[in-house]
Amino acid sequence: MDLGLSIPILDIDGGTTAIAPELARAGVAAEAAGATSLWFMDHFFQIEPTGLPAEANMLEGYTLLGYLAGHTSRISLGLLVTGVTYRHPGLLAKTVTTVDVLSGGRAVFGIGAAWFEREHVGLGVPYPPLGERFERLEEALQICNQMWDPDNNGPYRGKHYQLQETLCNPQPITKPKVLIGGSGERKTLRLVARYGDACNLFGTSPDEVAHKLRVLRGHCDDAARDYD
Repeated sequence: MDLGLSIPILDIDGGTTAIAPELARAGVAAEAAGATSLWFMDHFFQIEPTGLPAEANMLEGYTLLGYLAGHTSRISLGLLVTGVTYRHPGLLAKTVTTVDVLSGGRAVFGIGAAWFEREHVGLGVPYPPLGERFERLEEALQICNQMWDPDNNGPYRGKHYQLQETLCNPQPITKPKVLIGGSGERKTLRLVARYGDACNLFGTSPDEVAHKLRVLRGHCDDAARDYD
């Protein structure tokens, strides 16, 4: 069993100047304790499920991963998860690649359809309807896979994104594993089966999680991908 550590709260005793050294300390401690992955959120504002107000601290996710890459040496680094609406997929692929290269091949790519409308409205970021966000999520997954294929420099022609050249040099040291956030049975888990290496499931009971995993196994069978 692999154990990962997720750090969702960045309000730290000592104020703003204490954040960086405390995060570095946490990363070193997690690695020393044997954790195999370290995760942070990717949001513009803090989210309500943490019990904190939107005004609580929130740092930009990939800059944070880059900082932790410089203070750790073995632990995998990822975000739970990037909303597809936050960054253009071409830029996103380059950003994840940068973290992977600078960390020595330790980046994990976490992505989802986005859900927190308030942060989008607050910063003026477009927040399309749910169906369109899922379309964009699938296209973003396709674009990142194409950009991480050194033999395919484009173009990419989708409904929402068009890229003339999908150049990404340097390539990641290790092609990042893809973790897709969410547990919707018709759309999200189907995308996990087609494009993902892992998923971030939500469930209210062990039985519900087991049911979701059975659904995922069925989608993997349909996509001719190995569930294990």
